[in-house]
Amino acid sequence: MNCLNTRTQMINFQKALKSHIYVDKSGLIGPMNERIGTDDCYICITRPRRFGKTVNANMLGAYYTKGIDARSLFENLQAAVEDTFEEHLNSHNVIYIDFSRMPENCSSYADYISYIKEKLYADIKDAYGMGRDSYRTLSDLLVAAGESYIFILDEWDYIFHRKFIAASEREEFLVFLKGLLKDQPYVELAYMTGVLPIAKYSSGSELNMFSEYNFMNDHIYEDYFGLNENEVRRLCSGSDKVSYEELAYWYDGYFTSRGTHIFNPRSVSMALNDGVCLNYWTESGPMNEVAECIEHNVDEVRDDIVKLIAGIPVEADLDGYSASQLQLDTRDAILSAMVVYGFLSYYDGRLHIPNRELMEKFQRVLTRDSFGAVKEVVDRSKEMLEATIEGNEEKVAAILEEIHDREIPCLKYSDENSLSCVITLAYLYARKDYWIEREFETGKGKCDYIFFPKKTGSPAIILELKMGSDSGTAIKQMKEKNYAQKVKEYKNVLLVGIAYDKKKRHTCTIETSYAQPEIPCS
Repeated sequence: MNCLNTRTQMINFQKALKSHIYVDKSGLIGPMNERIGTDDCYICITRPRRFGKTVNANMLGAYYTKGIDARSLFENLQAAVEDTFEEHLNSHNVIYIDFSRMPENCSSYADYISYIKEKLYADIKDAYGMGRDSYRTLSDLLVAAGESYIFILDEWDYIFHRKFIAASEREEFLVFLKGLLKDQPYVELAYMTGVLPIAKYSSGSELNMFSEYNFMNDHIYEDYFGLNENEVRRLCSGSDKVSYEELAYWYDGYFTSRGTHIFNPRSVSMALNDGVCLNYWTESGPMNEVAECIEHNVDEVRDDIVKLIAGIPVEADLDGYSASQLQLDTRDAILSAMVVYGFLSYYDGRLHIPNRELMEKFQRVLTRDSFGAVKEVVDRSKEMLEATIEGNEEKVAAILEEIHDREIPCLKYSDENSLSCVITLAYLYARKDYWIEREFETGKGKCDYIFFPKKTGSPAIILELKMGSDSGTAIKQMKEKNYAQKVKEYKNVLLVGIAYDKKKRHTCTIETSYAQPEIPCS
């Protein structure tokens, strides 16, 4: 058998349990049990890639599937204390379909859907001795079998990301799912997962029986996907290679509706296994989707992206991600899509780039031709870094003048955030050779930027911005507050003061500095 009552999900879940970084999410089983056999038995939970969807789907398959004995897998997990645990343990027919599985050399939708249907027909024949000849559809055959089923459908939208599928075939696939599931007496529970919500594709009533829960509207199941702060801390307690602080810097940045911090589990897992923090999640999928989202309407979201890369939250009132936004032709649609994909985090009406892992991807987006004048500014950022290291104050100020005069709204100064956007673009190239921290806590205040060099021998750079003042004042502040103490391990430290005054325009002062010894309080 391929889909009906297989041992595959139990085997896969057993492997997950053996991992030294497994986190118990079996609490999801209780809420699912409550929906079995009710009018609310259709659930679609969508999350970005690698946020635990398949692990949970395998867990549910292992728990519900009739004909296997998975008790030992759950006896030490949270699910075992649920009131309904015994009632449903390995007590249901389960049809599990992983829609990301394709036949070899699949090059058409017809090949794909035939592969799925043939597996189901074969399973039903093996289980009940019933052939397909006497029945027009799969649903007719399942009704005639006289049994009830829990459907677990993983990666439901996988085929929609294939280049060979046409718009009419997407609609055909929705009709297939509707016929298989909607209002069918044999459906006890339909649990479906994917990356994008059904509403993105279904403009009619094909799958309107599903309750959908995604990054923007899930107040019920949000604790079962991703890792929270306490879970990550517990995992770190068993590692002597990667600290919690490192993991938080790289992979924290998402939030539940209550404001709980959520980490990307794929990246946390890989970092703990490898003993080093790198880009893991963003390399596991086509991150060109970031650019594709933006480029549908680059003018409307360009300034938002520049602000976000500068570390400035963007306020937005996002209602969700509906079928009317399929074309991604408005600012709200694009930003909503990026939240659903996991490219942005959204909490309390404000958007952020979640973490360093994604920040590096967004920075690359600014180098694309579609960003026009922004790209032209970025193209000069290597020259800006070189002028700074050379101590060429006049050239630094001149480049800033040119950037400010561009027809880019977010670079027209109204506050210090606008100046920060200019600095972000002007020094984008520097991010290849430096870790750049904005509003870095020094103990005596926050300096605007610190550039930590990746290469031995390169100077550390401390950069302070001033609006309505002069660059000398910025240098004075850095010295008085001894900002250089934070980079005292570097032999060469540059203090860079940048100011904008409506009369004098931009000014720049660059000095070499060394950290002063800390004076203990008496």
